[in-house]
Amino acid sequence: MTALPDHGCSSADDESHEIKIGELARRTGVSTRSLRYYEQRGLLTARRDHNGYRRYSTDAVDLVLNLRRLLKSGLSVADVHRFGSCVASPDLDSTPCVPALAVYEQRLRTLDEQIATLTHLRHNLAAHTEHLRARIEAE
Repeated sequence: MTALPDHGCSSADDESHEIKIGELARRTGVSTRSLRYYEQRGLLTARRDHNGYRRYSTDAVDLVLNLRRLLKSGLSVADVHRFGSCVASPDLDSTPCVPALAVYEQRLRTLDEQIATLTHLRHNLAAHTEHLRARIEAE
């Protein structure tokens, strides 16, 4: 699994460039629960204050917005890990990212296979439905 960039902060000098979990949630529209999940899955990192509060670099805003969009588009956490540092780009769509292309292509192949399987299943079910309807109407 590729390590994602560290978006925690490492020194007191960085405090002006860091935000608490609630502020990160507000800026990104992502729940604090989701942010903790991203952290648990290794997608996001935080520094801890002496009182245990999470502190994030302001750069984490772009990362979280990208994570949200990628996960909502059907990619898995493992897929997103394959993006490496690209996932933290302030403009993911405009920044060439070779790992992203490979993930997208693989995901499209998987979706095409699933669609073909579902289409076949639907065809079979429709045929059984029509057969049963014809037998019921014939009685």
